[in-house]
Amino acid sequence: MFDHSSFDGHEDVHIFHDEASGLKAVIAIHSTALGPAAGGCRMWNYTSGDAMVTDALRLSQGMSYKNAMAGLPLGGGKAVIWGNAHTDKSPELFRAFGRAVESLQGRYWTAEDVGLSPEDLAAAAEETKYAAGLENGVAASGDPSPVTALGVYRGILETAKRAFGSDDLSMRTIAVQGVGHVGSDVCRHLAKAGAKLFVTDVNEPALRQISEETGATIVSPNDIYDQPMDIFSPNALGAIINDETIGRLSAKVVAGGANNQLATIDMGEKLRQAGILYAPDYVINGGGIINVAAEISGNYSRDWVDGKLDTLMTTLGDVLDEGLSGDLPTNLVADKIAKQRIGRIA
Repeated sequence: MFDHSSFDGHEDVHIFHDEASGLKAVIAIHSTALGPAAGGCRMWNYTSGDAMVTDALRLSQGMSYKNAMAGLPLGGGKAVIWGNAHTDKSPELFRAFGRAVESLQGRYWTAEDVGLSPEDLAAAAEETKYAAGLENGVAASGDPSPVTALGVYRGILETAKRAFGSDDLSMRTIAVQGVGHVGSDVCRHLAKAGAKLFVTDVNEPALRQISEETGATIVSPNDIYDQPMDIFSPNALGAIINDETIGRLSAKVVAGGANNQLATIDMGEKLRQAGILYAPDYVINGGGIINVAAEISGNYSRDWVDGKLDTLMTTLGDVLDEGLSGDLPTNLVADKIAKQRIGRIA
C-alpha cells in the first residue's frame, strides 16, 4: 500500500468484507487536517481489486482537495463498493456498509456517488449516523447532484468567459459525456442557455430522455471526442483526458463534473499546450459536497449553500486567471492552493 502510485500519504485505508451480504468495500481517508473526512460512496463493477483500491485512493485525495478549495471544515475521504449497481444491490449490503462507516467513529462521513441513490443511503443510515444526502431527517437535503450540476454549469460559464471573451453560450456547441444525475442536469442548464449539444452515455434510455428534453444529438461513446465543439464537458468517469483523446478534441474548454478527469498529472500541461483551458474537476464539481457539508452541520441552509457556491466560483476564476497569466497548467495551480490549505506544503 505504501508503495502504491496513488497512496499520497493517506492517513487510513480500510478494507471491509461482509460475507452474508456480499459487501466488498474500501474506505480511504486521505486527510482530516481540516475536519472529519467526507466524500461519497461509489458502487462499480471493478475489473480487479487493484483497480478498486486505486479508484478509492485517487477519489479520496480528490475529496481532500475539493473540500479545501470549497472552504469547508472537512477533510477528504471516499468509499467504493465492488459490485454491479444494477444487479448486486440489497438493503442488507448497504446496512453492512453502514456498519463499516459507523466503525470509523466519525472519521469519515459518506454520501451518494456513482451507482448509489438516496434509498441506498437510507439503508446504510439505519446502521450509522455518519451519512448525508438523505431525504429524511432533521437536516436532510436529498440527492446533492442538482447542486453539483448547478456548480458545473456556472463553472462552464466562468471558463467560457476566459476562453472566448464571453459567457454567452447561445452560439456554442458543447459535447457532454455522461447524462446521469449530474450530466443530465448540466444538459438542461446548457440547453436553457441556448447551447447546441452532443451527448453520449452507455445508458440508452437516459440518452433518449435527455435528447427529447433538450434537442441534443446522440453520438456513440467513442465518437464524442470527435464532434465539432467549443466545450467538452465530461460528466461520467475519470481518466478520459489522455494522450489518445486530447488530439481528437476541437474544444477550447474542458469543464465538467467527472472526478479525476486527467489520466496523469501531466495531461494538464498537454491541455495547456493544445490551447485548451481546463477547469480543474475538483474545483468545478464542488457544489455537491457543499450541499452535503450543510447537512453534516445539522442545520441545513440553502442560503449558506448558495453563498459557498458563489465563493467557489470566485476561487475557480482565480485558478483560471493564475493559469492564464502565468502560462501554467490550471490543475497544478489548483493543487498548489489545495495543498497549502490542508497544510501539505508551506
